[in-house]
Amino acid sequence: MSAKRQYWFLVISAALILAVTMGLRNALGLFVSPLNTSTGLGIVSISFALAVGQFVWGAAQPIFGALADRAGSFRIIALGAVLLALGLAITPFMHSSLGLIFCLGVLSAAGAGGASFSILIGATAQHLPPERRAFASGFINAGGSFGQFVFAPLAQALISAFGWVTALLSLAASALFTIPLALPLRDKHTGGPKVHAGGISLSEQTLLAFKDRSYWCLHAGFFTCGFHIAFLVTHLPGEVALCGLPASVSAASLAIIGLANIAGSLSVGWLAQTYRMKMLLVWVYGIRAVAITLFLMAPRTALTFYIFAMVLGVSWLATVPPTAGLVGKLFGTRYLATLFGLTLLSHQIGGFFGAWLGGLAVAQSGSYDWMWYADIALATAAALVNLPIREAQPKAVAAAA
Repeated sequence: MSAKRQYWFLVISAALILAVTMGLRNALGLFVSPLNTSTGLGIVSISFALAVGQFVWGAAQPIFGALADRAGSFRIIALGAVLLALGLAITPFMHSSLGLIFCLGVLSAAGAGGASFSILIGATAQHLPPERRAFASGFINAGGSFGQFVFAPLAQALISAFGWVTALLSLAASALFTIPLALPLRDKHTGGPKVHAGGISLSEQTLLAFKDRSYWCLHAGFFTCGFHIAFLVTHLPGEVALCGLPASVSAASLAIIGLANIAGSLSVGWLAQTYRMKMLLVWVYGIRAVAITLFLMAPRTALTFYIFAMVLGVSWLATVPPTAGLVGKLFGTRYLATLFGLTLLSHQIGGFFGAWLGGLAVAQSGSYDWMWYADIALATAAALVNLPIREAQPKAVAAAA
């Protein structure tokens, strides 16, 4: 197989896997209202279960990343697919808060983490030359957005046609398709040039990373990204309902976010080949702060939600390619799955608070206003915290290589 065909074979496989796992995760907000109606557990309890899932999804990635660095990516992705499918499949049979936390917060979230960003980007980056990694990360990330575009309206259509239980079981079955999709990521099919740090161990590399101020800046920015995304995927349907609009507006908005982020991810991945990745992060977080401010000033109509979703979608997960790219740029790709996985843990700690506090806010005040204000403040802070990151110009890096 030629190098070019091998490149596309790898990144397309990884993008399709992420399309399934991210699409399933980001459609779960559509099940909050049916779960509440069926179980009577209340919005706070269900939000907390999904918040735990946000944290576990992040915590699982450095763990699975370290395992993938040793045992290979295919086995970890297959394990993740089984856990994700199992967690979703048994959720309808749980009628307690602990049961929901176990299914949605632990099993399915850990499974999705086993076939997500850190494992997939790490698996491909080790087999690609430096100049192709940023765009490959953007392409893989766009796969996750495509999954949201597909699964959000699909899940809503299944809920409307067959009920939420059948819909959730159908999504569980689709998780298993990631196993055959992962076959190209087996080592024997990916004989490209792996880049290893000279003799350094995982623990030594991790310790060096945590002594680096730039690495902590990436963590801080990614915390805000997680807060923002988890709040929206969990509570955007609730915001739509508070405005007296139908559930179809929620599904369409989530789908628009996913579609717009395909363009955003590919664009940022392409721009990262020419411009400093830290400045791309500054602009992405800045766009979010401005978009939310304008949304709060606009009338709450279906068109407003669609425009808001389109603008947000451009920046939605566009933070992933430059963040992963900076980790690889600063520390190499040998332990990228682990080091990037740790930044995703910070992302999902933010996600825990975004999902949980959103439920508390609406239960206490009847609106999400304070969450929106917090989101604006955090996005502004994230834009500023990325400025001190040390990063050479891309042309200088290419010349050195």
